[in-house]
Amino acid sequence: MSAAADLNDQMRALQAQGIHSVMTTFTDLHGVPKGKLVPLDGLPAAVTTGAGFAGPSIWGTGLPRMGARSEYFGRVQPESLRPLPWLPGVAHAVCDGFAGGEPLATCSRQMLRRQLARLRERGWTFHVGIEPEFFLLRRGADGRWQVADGEDRLGKPSYDLKALVRNHGFLDDMRGHLAALGFALQQMDHEDATGQYEINYRHDEALAAADRFQLFKLTAHSVAAQHGAVFSCMPKPLAHAPGSGLHCHISLTDAQGHAVMADPAGPMGLSTTGLRFAAGLLDHGDALAALCAPTVNSYKRLAVSDSASGTTWSPVWKAVGENNRTCVLRTVEGRLEWRLPDASCNVYAALAATLAAGLDGIHRALPAPEACDDDLYQRHADGGPLPPRLPRDLHAACAALRADDTLRDAVGTAFCDQFLALKQAEWDAYAQQVSDWEQQRYADAF
Repeated sequence: MSAAADLNDQMRALQAQGIHSVMTTFTDLHGVPKGKLVPLDGLPAAVTTGAGFAGPSIWGTGLPRMGARSEYFGRVQPESLRPLPWLPGVAHAVCDGFAGGEPLATCSRQMLRRQLARLRERGWTFHVGIEPEFFLLRRGADGRWQVADGEDRLGKPSYDLKALVRNHGFLDDMRGHLAALGFALQQMDHEDATGQYEINYRHDEALAAADRFQLFKLTAHSVAAQHGAVFSCMPKPLAHAPGSGLHCHISLTDAQGHAVMADPAGPMGLSTTGLRFAAGLLDHGDALAALCAPTVNSYKRLAVSDSASGTTWSPVWKAVGENNRTCVLRTVEGRLEWRLPDASCNVYAALAATLAAGLDGIHRALPAPEACDDDLYQRHADGGPLPPRLPRDLHAACAALRADDTLRDAVGTAFCDQFLALKQAEWDAYAQQVSDWEQQRYADAF
């Protein structure tokens, strides 16, 4: 059967479900889903040519204001079509970015596709399990952000069942909608900060996992709004509480489905390939921080700081350890948990850069990193020697990315140039702010 016939069948099936429009979505440089509604009968054109957008109106495309390449076309991927249970009559679709009839170099989804094509040359598949942590917030009477659940006040709120019951409406709507969208849910829990939750679902091939996370965010934003709250991917909205990560469990399989990175008899349960992949992540860790933790606020999370709950899992040090959550890399059951990313990242860019760094470690046959068997926070408290730290702020992380020619070339210089220009502007704007802390500390001090 032809692709056109398959699409016609999909359209008839969607129409039978009451679908009249398609939400065609792409992801901008900042990782935010954007798009437009297209009538269902316009779907064939959106697949072959793409839904059209003014290129310069989208963050990070680098497209001009005029000419054939000023238009950004989001080409719908038909396999991504899903009716949205929280928006009756509308189906969701993921788009790849094109301009002038060619894949757009600054499209982060196309960027991840390129890395995966490199992997397919080896006959390997990249699997990712994404663990979204997030806050439910609302604005208070004073205009400041605060936890949406005013009763969520425990000093150590991890796994608080009372909070789960109070917020069951939000969580149950998420359960129902995500199940309808094909997510294989695994668990929901209250995390270690007030107002903070985590929802886990089954891993997938990397591109599908990234698409799924973007759909998760769209769903969570809608459901939270229906419950009078705001779904927040801000890494650290509360100064004296842990922040939110976007931990990624990563693994590789060969053409026969065998785990490439696992070896039960190897150090930390990893094969030579797995150890070299881990070494690549650590070697490029500073530059990866820019893409995996891409906001000023990200580095408030990536800090050695006290927590009101008495616990912090912030992955500050470039080390790897077996089931060691104080390292930026934790090994578990023959896979790697990459603890650097947070949910403010562009997930396609973060995964593309992560894969590029790991493949570089394999290509250069980097030496296996030494296993860290200590609690690094305890070692820090005791004044003991520590592994190298990740960058302390966005400015340092961007400088590391700018200096890492190998990673920038592998990921794509066009995207990195746009990213670094926008992040430099973000840092400059932040550096010009005068905070309440500064006024309280300095106003009458001298």
